[in-house]
Formats: sequence, C-alpha cells, structure tokens
Amino acid sequence: MSFPILTPQEAAELFHHDQNVGFSGFTASGSPKVVPEAIAHRAEALHDKGEDFKINVFTGASTNNWADGALARANALGKRTPYQNTPDLRKRINSHDCHYFDLHLSELAQKVRYGTYGDIDMAIFEVADVKPNGEVVLGTGVGNVPTYARLAKKVVLELNAKLKPELYGFHDIYLPLDPPYRREIPIFKASDRIGVPTVKIDPEKIVGIVHSDSYDGIKGFTPLDDTTLQIGANVCGFLINEMRAGRIPKEFLPLQSGVGNVANAVLFGLGDSKEIPPVTMYTEVIQDAVIELMKMGKCRFGSTCSLTLSDATEAEVLDNLDFFRDKLVLRPAEISNNPEVIRRLGVIAMNTALEADIFGNINSTHVVGTKMMNGIGGSGDFTRNGYLSIFSCPSVTKGGLISNIVPMVSHTDHSEHSVDILITEQGVADLRGKDPVQRAHEIIENCANPIFRPLLRDYLNRGINGHGGQTPHTMGAALAFHDEFLRSGDMRNTDFSRYF
Repeated sequence: MSFPILTPQEAAELFHHDQNVGFSGFTASGSPKVVPEAIAHRAEALHDKGEDFKINVFTGASTNNWADGALARANALGKRTPYQNTPDLRKRINSHDCHYFDLHLSELAQKVRYGTYGDIDMAIFEVADVKPNGEVVLGTGVGNVPTYARLAKKVVLELNAKLKPELYGFHDIYLPLDPPYRREIPIFKASDRIGVPTVKIDPEKIVGIVHSDSYDGIKGFTPLDDTTLQIGANVCGFLINEMRAGRIPKEFLPLQSGVGNVANAVLFGLGDSKEIPPVTMYTEVIQDAVIELMKMGKCRFGSTCSLTLSDATEAEVLDNLDFFRDKLVLRPAEISNNPEVIRRLGVIAMNTALEADIFGNINSTHVVGTKMMNGIGGSGDFTRNGYLSIFSCPSVTKGGLISNIVPMVSHTDHSEHSVDILITEQGVADLRGKDPVQRAHEIIENCANPIFRPLLRDYLNRGINGHGGQTPHTMGAALAFHDEFLRSGDMRNTDFSRYF
C-alpha cells in the first residue's frame, strides 16, 4: 500500500479543535518536528477569525520547541501530559491557559489504554522508515508510540531524512497485557530483548507521510562549573564507598540518571574511576556522557527510552550505528520506567531536586510551591523502586539568595520514605536508618550551605523545644524561608522570631 505524501500544512488541516493527539518521542528525541508547527500556524489563523482551536497533546515526556514551543506560543494546547520543559508552555501552564496534569511517566500508557482520558483521535509519529504494510522503524525516542499506534483513529508519519533505516534493530517494542491479565515483564538484565524491532500500524489508519530533515535540536550541555563538578565528585565518592563496604556488589548495579549537567558530571566521574567496573544503564534517557563512556569501554550497555543527545553526538551515533548496535536498546516508556523491572534489577536511581527539606522530603517540580517548572517525569518511577535513591542539587541558587535546603519543602513530590541519600556540593547526607531529627542534623551539617546552617539549626531547635513530636515542625514558621524570599528576594533575611 502506498501512502499519500503531504505537506505539513496539508497534514495540519486534518487536526481539529479539542482532539486528543498522541505524539512520538521522549524528550526532544523522536518528537515530531514539522507538523506541530503547521498546526500552530493553523491555530493562529483560526484564532484570528474568532474560532476556537486547541488540541490535547499526549506524549512520552517533553518534546521540543517545534512542538510544545510552537503550540504554546499559538495558545493551541488544551490539555497536556505527562511532562514538559519549554519556557513558552511553562508560561501557559502557570497562567492556566493550558491544563497540564503531571504524571509519573510509567503510568500514562496504561491509563490511555483504559480510556481514562478519552479516545486518541490522531497521532503524529517521527519515523526512520515505513513499509507498505504500515510497519515503521522509529527514531531516537520511543515514548508511548506502541499504545498511541494501537488506539489512534488516524496517524500522520513524519519521515525524517536525518534518520536512517539502519536504525532497524535498535528498538525493542513490547506492549504488556493490561491488568488483570498481565504477566511478569521478563527483563532480567539491562540487555534483554523481549519484543520486536518495529511498530506495526494498521495501514488504513495512516493518512499521509510528511517529509522532514532535522536532528532533534538538543544543544550541548554548558561546561561544568565548580559546583556541578563537586556534586558529581561527591556522588561518585559515595558510590565507591558503598562498593568498598560491600553494599554494592563488585559487578556494580545498573544506573539510572536524570537529564542535566549534574548527571553528566556523575557519569564522567564514574568513567574516570579505576575502582568502578564498566557499568550498564537501565534508564529513561541516555545523554552524551554515556556515549562517551561507551567509546571509552566504561559503559557496556544502555537500555533507554530515548537517546537525548546533542545534535553533534546524534550525528556521530547515526554515522556509526554498527559500533553502537550491540550497546543500545530503546524501549517504550512503560518498560524503561517499569517499577517491577527497576526493583528486580536493583537500579541505582540518581535524580535532581529543586529543593529538599531538613527531614528528607523532595520538591522536584514547583518553584516556591506554586509555579510549575517541568514536572515529575520518571524520577518517581525510579526513586520509589530503586535499590538506592539518590537526590542531588546545589546547596544554594541565585548567588546565595535561595537556600535549596529548607525547613519544609513548598511542594512534595518524593517523601522522605523514598529518599536514601541527599548530596550537594557541600557533602553527602546518608538518611538510611535515621529518624527525622537525626536526618535533619545529617542534612544541615552535610548538605546545607554554611550561610544557612545557623538558620536551619534555629528552626530545628525551636521545633524540638516547642511542640516537639517525632517530626518537630513549627507550622507557622515552616515556610518562613519561602515567605521571606517572596517578601524581600533573599532567604538570608529570614527572622524566625517573627513567626513565634
């Protein structure tokens, strides 16, 4: 069967107000690049005529400036889930122009299959190759494509010339049965393959192919600064000590690492360590640092949902597919982030926090408790189920105006029950086996910036000597750091006597 070749503008005409639309990809990797921009232009034209036009977008994770960015600027997003990271969409979410519901990434596909959010009317998938029978080879990100491909009433394919049909074999597409019929997911090591290399789409649903020619548009990470390097060194030092103590086996354990400079610093630090053997990754994203480790022989295998690579590194991988063929596998999000598999493999989870409180609770999503930053992403999938759960962040931001270690987090994404280790550039707080007050002392003395330690000690002591309790919060003063920042722009000015 041959499929019509469409321009992006012709494809955009197929989308209508209030439709549920599934996108391919996971981060910018594998996200559609030309059709969403055309939909955004169509939305602007309809808005100029006074007509309503917004679509509800379901993805694997964040997308890119061509998708979330363009649609947000056009005010063409009605609902959005499960994760985002573009400034324009963030503004829409925080001004309530877009209804964003934050979700653990492993959960979305099953909820969609059960019809929780209604039908999937349309889907847009970036592909490296398409066969006449509807079989497609995906690109650098999988996300929730297998579910959207099954459920979507109509599908538009973006055939990206930068990708190569030789990506065939890099993907392991597996769709589990839904409860109560689900069996175990038979992954027992990161390199196990349990599915098929392609996604099969009913050819009757494919309404057209749109050609594109672009890498994923991911910029290289900024150079590591002293703070980031020190956090990375502290994480590496902790893991080495755990291995020396026998709490991590000599073969080591699979790693999960979030996105960003801290994650890259940790991975490069592990690569430089002579004590740590070549590692494997069971993670949701693979960044440039992992590709470098593979080239060095310090990473044996990476299981992921996406290759979140800078354009230069993406081009390098695509030009050397034979080298990476036995070192990489790309899975759907509900498999890469699956709690059962994470727990079975003993994954070491390493994620970043916006802020942490002295009792070990983590805020990953909301600035000063109200403004959405990006979303929880997959951090909860790995944090709650990992062998070790490590969170890291700088001790301060904005030149010391903000302490990222606070009396009480302004929004809780990960409770103290799920957090084993907290690390800043100041040091390591091992929270395992400690009660709340012991955790507080550990965090204040090892992770808080010296500028804020007296204030945090003051808060803790007032709580212990006041109302007491196992977790000695003083409710009137618990958010005093945040209150002071909103008042004066400087948490260092906090005066607890105002609240007592």
